[in-house]
Amino acid sequence: MAGSDTVQSTRGQSTYRAILAAIREGVYKPGDRLREEEVAQRLEVSRTPVREAFGRLQEKGLLEPASGRGLAVAVLSMQEIFELYALRQELEGLIARFAAQHATDIEVAHLERINAEFAVADTAIAAAKLNRAFHARLYDCARNRYLRTAVEDLQETISLLPNTTFMQRGRTRLAAAEHAAIIDAIKERDAERAGRAGLTHIQQALQARLALTESDGA
Repeated sequence: MAGSDTVQSTRGQSTYRAILAAIREGVYKPGDRLREEEVAQRLEVSRTPVREAFGRLQEKGLLEPASGRGLAVAVLSMQEIFELYALRQELEGLIARFAAQHATDIEVAHLERINAEFAVADTAIAAAKLNRAFHARLYDCARNRYLRTAVEDLQETISLLPNTTFMQRGRTRLAAAEHAAIIDAIKERDAERAGRAGLTHIQQALQARLALTESDGA
């Protein structure tokens, strides 16, 4: 029985991650209604792990009650976007400061390689994927599991934002330069400068997000 519970829990977790990835990739957009049966068919699982995943997504605020009945992908208000980025910039700044203290030379070289690929990404989707990889490796460098958990939870909510800021013309090039500033500070073991660079990077990401939101609403 315990083994069966473990398998079910694993299926629920993998289903949760699959739905989250679908939201991030725009398969399910903010406001879209989700039906257990449709999601189960798409993921080729039973409705039980889908129901479990829906419950967890709703607890985290990623799904909300739809008009009438059922659940829909949550839609963030402008105030919620500002609050999200305000916390994110503080967390990313702290991560960069910790990374300057703990990153190995090999890890720094890995960050440089990812950023080099990111700088020449030929699509916004490719840039977004490499950007997530860059920040994931930066979290590794920080050597703080609790900070990583906090920022990864925040990243889940960020997946609710429609589109990627790398759709904005020139944003990938600017973000690559911002990444480079973080890396340079880490290489110099300058925690304060790394923290400022990390904070600035997210401030610039917010400006790109606001510009994208305005253009979408035009």
